[in-house]
Amino acid sequence: MIASDSFWDKAADKYARKSVGDEAAYAKTLERTVQHLSPDQHALEIGCGTGTTALKLAPHVAHITGIDISERMIEIARNKASDQGIQNVTFAHSPHDTFIAQQGAQSFDVVMAFNVLHLLDDPAKTVRSLRMLLKSDGLFISKTPCLGEMTKLLRPLVWGMQKLGKAPLVHYINYVTLDDMIRDAGFDIIASGIYPAKTRSRLIIAKRRQA
Repeated sequence: MIASDSFWDKAADKYARKSVGDEAAYAKTLERTVQHLSPDQHALEIGCGTGTTALKLAPHVAHITGIDISERMIEIARNKASDQGIQNVTFAHSPHDTFIAQQGAQSFDVVMAFNVLHLLDDPAKTVRSLRMLLKSDGLFISKTPCLGEMTKLLRPLVWGMQKLGKAPLVHYINYVTLDDMIRDAGFDIIASGIYPAKTRSRLIIAKRRQA
């Protein structure tokens, strides 16, 4: 299977040109997210891709840091920010585990992970680590395609695409597993939704539980 950073570097330009698959679901995700943001917050988005979501959310916070393992994705994101004149977003090329290790505890008010947890080597470990970056009562906002809720016929198709280098590592997470993962990492889920229903993408708003 092709390494994740190489896969996404290769896919970056096509990904940047691709339109959102479900505009209504994406708009709903942004709407629900914005309800939990405020102008004094410092936010982190892991797996930010080409920066579209970070740039749309930037007007609602003090600052957003977006990170991604793909150098090409980050290059595109920086160009977008420059073209749009958005100055309160910083994009960094970094594996999430390296970035987390370099940050001090309680560095952010909000950590976001959109459409990325199912692509990580160890999503449960990552969510536990992200909790340490959050300030007291900080929020973890994520949306994850729960492929474990879909037909099992999907798995051989994905496996075949992976063998051809046309698909990355994927975890088949279901709703229960996802919720348990987030709760076990030290969060209380305060809101959730499915957007879009066809990909079983579960949006979760969770608050950092006090130790």
